[in-house]
Amino acid sequence: MIDFHTHILPSIDDGSRSVEETFNLIKEARDAGFNGIMLTSHYIENYYETGIDERELCVKAIQDNLNSKGIDVKLYIGNEVYITNNVMSLLEEGKASTINNSCYVLFEMPFHTEPMNLYDFIYTLQENKLIPVLAHPERYSFVQKEPELIYELIRKGCLMQVNFGSIIGQYGSKAEFMVKRFYENNMVHFIGSDVHRQNSTYPKIPMCLEEIQKIIGRAKLEELTEINPRLVLENKKIDIDDPIEFSLTFKEKMMMNLKRK
Repeated sequence: MIDFHTHILPSIDDGSRSVEETFNLIKEARDAGFNGIMLTSHYIENYYETGIDERELCVKAIQDNLNSKGIDVKLYIGNEVYITNNVMSLLEEGKASTINNSCYVLFEMPFHTEPMNLYDFIYTLQENKLIPVLAHPERYSFVQKEPELIYELIRKGCLMQVNFGSIIGQYGSKAEFMVKRFYENNMVHFIGSDVHRQNSTYPKIPMCLEEIQKIIGRAKLEELTEINPRLVLENKKIDIDDPIEFSLTFKEKMMMNLKRK
């Protein structure tokens, strides 16, 4: 499998805090069944701004160390870019990164308020022949209230990456409920660990895989964890199933309001 979303590079963002922790996380990833890891450190203007040159040097050093020890895990550079009107400048100036220098851009939004520039952001990327991939849509509180937004974004050409741990309630019952609906309605294109710390997500991957497979089956699970990520790394087009639009019923809305965060 290929992990589509991680925070493993040391001392770059709120993820790994040391080189030792980085190697421990990579070992956990390998033990969980991953042979490829996309290193999608946060890029947030005026906060986390480590440029591509510095990150590439770090990745090379880590990869060389893995190779010398015969550890068969491949690392790929990327970013989780916080939504911004300056996205093209950041990419063109070598500050933020696409996934493995492909046309795919992983991005995130504020957790509690739909950004006013969301559609402008997506259009800007597409105008420059880039494909937006939204990180963990199941976790945004405004999406949990109105999941129709995700259907609309997919129809506009935006792809979706959900987190492994959401299926077992790692991010709360609302995210768990929402991710199940996304799986059921062809609204997931990639799955990532979004790992930040040791002994957090990777040891739970077998349980997550089991629960996800119950919903979508083995072939679809392979598509989301191996086939689609590989197409991204090779900068190839992904053919997706048509999403199925759904809205929360009145009863579901009431249940969501009663659920804990």
